[in-house]
Amino acid sequence: MISLAPDIRPAPGSVVSALRAAGSQFVAPALGIATMLGLWWMAGLVLTSEPRFAAFQGFAIERTFASFGDLLVSGDAWRAARPSLIRVGYGLFWAFVIGAPIGLALGCYRLFENAVQLPFQILRMVSPLAWMPIAIIAFASWDGAIVFLIFAAAIWPILFATAAGVKQIDPVWTAMARNLGGRHLALLKTVIVPAVAQDILTGLRLALGVAWVVLVPAEYLGVTSGLGYAINDARDTLSYDRLAALVLLIGLIGYALDAVIGFALRRAHWTPSI
Repeated sequence: MISLAPDIRPAPGSVVSALRAAGSQFVAPALGIATMLGLWWMAGLVLTSEPRFAAFQGFAIERTFASFGDLLVSGDAWRAARPSLIRVGYGLFWAFVIGAPIGLALGCYRLFENAVQLPFQILRMVSPLAWMPIAIIAFASWDGAIVFLIFAAAIWPILFATAAGVKQIDPVWTAMARNLGGRHLALLKTVIVPAVAQDILTGLRLALGVAWVVLVPAEYLGVTSGLGYAINDARDTLSYDRLAALVLLIGLIGYALDAVIGFALRRAHWTPSI
């Protein structure tokens, strides 16, 4: 009997492509995590088998995960992370508010770029933590000093990524916008800002990574809250299992924040509609 139903079996090539995509998306990351955990577990075996490393046995994977669970259940994880997230949020906010407009000006005006390029490059090379003594003197509160240090670390990726994005805009689109009557503000709103949105988000993503790294040593200042303070306290009390759990918490929060900006970056598409 001849069947007239269409053959809907997937082509062999599409099956192979789907399997490869699934492997790239799920299997490879799982393999990487498993490898890291395996190396961590073996390092823990070395720590527990050598008497001279007895003080550092808290870094073993079992004790770290047990302490990490205690952090979550007791609420200490949120109590430590909340002040740090607020400080990073303020630092990134001011870095964006100041850095993005300056980056737009750098990309749009050659004379301004030539005037400030050298000073900006010199300042960019200074470690944000080098500003710590000045920040302590300049700000009335420890929180203000920490926010300034985060700002000093985060502004440069946003500024230079924005400037680079402006320079990559096709001059045809700006010329068309001017021919249609677009002036400075209209041109900025309809062409330049939408075109560099991905570059700004890329700079913000890089700034987040730098700010999150600077946060912990910055919170070694006189504050009594935050992830950096919790790390310092765990070190002083020789609670190495708690210290390792806090390091794990910092890494997971940083990854989650980066994933949020990465999601926004993937959705930031601009199609000229002049």
